[in-house]
Amino acid sequence: MSFGDPNNPYGPPQQPQPGQPPQQPQQPQQPGYGYPTAPQGQPGYHYPQAPPVPQGYGYGAPMQMPGIVQTARVLLFVLAGFQFLAAVIFGILIGAASSSDALDDSGDTAAGVVALVALLMLALGSLSVFLGVKMRNGRGGIRITTMVYASLMILGSVVNIVRGAMATGAGAFGGVISLAFGITILSAMISGGAWFNRPRY
Repeated sequence: MSFGDPNNPYGPPQQPQPGQPPQQPQQPQQPGYGYPTAPQGQPGYHYPQAPPVPQGYGYGAPMQMPGIVQTARVLLFVLAGFQFLAAVIFGILIGAASSSDALDDSGDTAAGVVALVALLMLALGSLSVFLGVKMRNGRGGIRITTMVYASLMILGSVVNIVRGAMATGAGAFGGVISLAFGITILSAMISGGAWFNRPRY
């Protein structure tokens, strides 16, 4: 007579033989028999966990614009305001001069020069606004253009300071302000290269 497999944990309990102590019922084996199980409360037992992603990198977490780049962006907008204001003032001067009948050939030439300066200020103001807007999402081309623009601004400021020192102090004062703007913007573009070379997702 067969009583089934004695090692079957799901079979009926076996009767102890006379003179033997009673056996404890065997517990059914858990899944993963023969392999070590991970201790509870310790994730990543079998595989090392990836290091945490630093703030400002990775998908969905754009890097914050550095403070020096934000300062340069604000200065570009302020500079554009001054340039637009200068264009308006030069335009008013041209209108006042053209309404006068006392203009001779030299007056016409001066009015033409003032008109060119007004157009130049208008173009530079538009360029300043464009660079300031594109600085948020721009790449290396915006950075290089801004560096060239700031370098030309510094050069023009030095010329204005020299000429203003020879003539009146007003020109020198304006040149100092423009020089400070140019140096700050150029320094921001040099030190803020990581912002323009950051990965885009």
